[in-house]
Amino acid sequence: MKDNSMKYSDMHIQHKSDNTVWHNAMVTRELREELNGHKSAALWFTGLPGAGKSTLAHAVEERLYYLGCRTFVFDGDNVRHGLCSDLGFSQEDRSENIRRIAEMVKLYLETGVIAMAAFVSPYRKDRQGARDLLGDHDFI
Repeated sequence: MKDNSMKYSDMHIQHKSDNTVWHNAMVTRELREELNGHKSAALWFTGLPGAGKSTLAHAVEERLYYLGCRTFVFDGDNVRHGLCSDLGFSQEDRSENIRRIAEMVKLYLETGVIAMAAFVSPYRKDRQGARDLLGDHDFI
């Protein structure tokens, strides 16, 4: 299992507590992938608003479902109704939106799921940050 400490998330967010410790689970990503019968991965769909990112992501998800894969689509609009409802559309807020999504996708990868993210993600540095956090071998 790779160590992603001091990657994208640590560089951009100062932790508010020194009293948090990462807990390693007994059921590993590898065990979950074995149970699922497939590897986990992050499929990142990006483009202009209305370009079809969500439509494409959901079509891929449906196909993977019928192949027996465990999947989840993170849709930009849906995420802004909850997890990112406090964010606007400034450059800073857009970057934070992508950072939060990358962190969620990272958690989903640990569950053995194929996680699809459909977001405008206009800034190359933010997409690269997501790739850095998730790792080249998991980020498609």
